[in-house]
Amino acid sequence: MTDIFAGIRNALTGTLALLIPIAQYYFNEDGKAIRPVITMCLAKAINSHLDQKSPVIAENQRKVCQILEMIHIAGLYHDDVIDKAESRRNKPSVNCIWGVKKPILAGDFVLGRTMRITAEINNEDIAILLKTTIDHIVIGEIMQLGSGKTQEERFAHYVEKTFKKTASLLAYSCQAVALLSGSDSTLQTTAFQIGRQLGMAFQLVDDVLDFSATSAQLGKPAAVDMSQGLANAPVLFAAQMFPQLNVMIDRRFQEPGDVETAFRLILRSDGLQRTKVLATQYCDEAITQLAQLSPSPYQQFLFTLTNKILNRLR
Repeated sequence: MTDIFAGIRNALTGTLALLIPIAQYYFNEDGKAIRPVITMCLAKAINSHLDQKSPVIAENQRKVCQILEMIHIAGLYHDDVIDKAESRRNKPSVNCIWGVKKPILAGDFVLGRTMRITAEINNEDIAILLKTTIDHIVIGEIMQLGSGKTQEERFAHYVEKTFKKTASLLAYSCQAVALLSGSDSTLQTTAFQIGRQLGMAFQLVDDVLDFSATSAQLGKPAAVDMSQGLANAPVLFAAQMFPQLNVMIDRRFQEPGDVETAFRLILRSDGLQRTKVLATQYCDEAITQLAQLSPSPYQQFLFTLTNKILNRLR
């Protein structure tokens, strides 16, 4: 990971002296870096499974990990501006330091540099996968602005939105490193599903922690989703027990006292527990998919990492 972050910082250099420190601000290894860790370990596990030892393939897989982290961070620059965030990773957010315009331009700059690295890989199929990822993230952001009308529609909308906005980045990156290794379509699908299941699980765990963790543990303010008008999994599950939450969901918690009332109802409901169960199901499915690979230290580490995702709930 040190090499991956060093490569990212090296890619974010040039003559734009005004943007460089902003563009590099979130790339100092303070974050969890869970996506590149999973993707790099899966790449090595698949290479071991296929007895793939090409240094060129390994280097291109490392570049995929750089690209996915850069796409993720580019989105954070835009998110922090849109959400008027005050902190990120236990330090002031970019917009608090540099205002609105410069962080947005820095995010665009980071995204632009991913295109340069993608071109260096020189593989059309990889370029299509990474383009699809960006498409999905944008669609997920748009989906976040609305929801279904019934409880069933809302939850289906939430799952699809969460996949596109959050889990698709990991899913397509895992598929990309599998493709580079020479995997057939079946193994590529397995890699995609591993990324999808772990990405969904990670977001569900974050949803729970949004209600139960402190700001210091999260690296950002706690209980922010409802304040931004968003209904995550615990809210949607709780609404099945307390239907009065549906009215608050419809108006995006904009009335005085909505957030506080909803928070109390969620803690009284089984919403948090049901979200934990769903996260566990996604992790179990990821383990089932991982078990299809040949035993290796990288496969074992991914088993351990999957359990660690759930251990965040304890």
